Amino acid sequence: MRIRSLSDIRTGEILEVKLQDLPDDIYMTEYAFEKAFKISQMIRSIFDRSFEWYGFTIAKRDNPELIVDIGLPVNEQNVQYYASINPQMIAEFQQSLDVNHIINGWIHSHGDLGYKQFSDTDEKNQITVLDYVSSVLRKPVAKREIPIRELFILTEGRYERKDLEKGSVTLITDIPVSRARIMETVYGSFSYSILIGDEGWHIQQIHYKMRGILSGQIHIEKRDAELVRVRAGITIGEKDIEELGRLIRERVNPAIIIPERFEKGCT
Repeated sequence: MRIRSLSDIRTGEILEVKLQDLPDDIYMTEYAFEKAFKISQMIRSIFDRSFEWYGFTIAKRDNPELIVDIGLPVNEQNVQYYASINPQMIAEFQQSLDVNHIINGWIHSHGDLGYKQFSDTDEKNQITVLDYVSSVLRKPVAKREIPIRELFILTEGRYERKDLEKGSVTLITDIPVSRARIMETVYGSFSYSILIGDEGWHIQQIHYKMRGILSGQIHIEKRDAELVRVRAGITIGEKDIEELGRLIRERVNPAIIIPERFEKGCT
């Protein structure tokens, strides 16, 4: 049986069945929110100057959409205008976490610049984070019909080799089939991106990646998101501050010489 197009066997538009949702807003505990701004405050106090820094947003594996902590990895170089990350850093930091926690995005500061938007460098960093995080957080979000021109349906034991030359796609079934729809699983993933400033402002985006398991088609998009603060019953204490001070001294690396290459829009 030859079907020249799936339009011959379906009615209406391409069928897509929604399975699960990806987050529309960013949920973050009060503890994590306070910790992010505390890092900026302590950097100014320790180094007598404001610097950009970056960290990772951390979630529990069984609730990957809620940010419960901020992780401060070793920053390659921190200057007033520039911060960069690479895949190896992300992987190394993930390995340092216990098995119950995962990275679900990144957060960084523009210090005292007052530049309240994501720069070109930020976008490059976000792609790096999304590529890594998407491999961990992906889940089936839809079943989507694959439009195929010249689908050719054969039955086991009832076709010859020359029949395989016909059509662009061949479907072989164990019994005769008169109608067929081919559906692929679409896996979706997300990654948070949060930008903060010393004055207390913050903006945030969610980046999404969708990939069809059969077609291999990848779709990436981003959207601005609201940040919803969640009370978790814990606050930053003296021990937390002491530990943050130690980590900042070990992992934040202010550059003595500011490189000539600045973020677009920050010069």
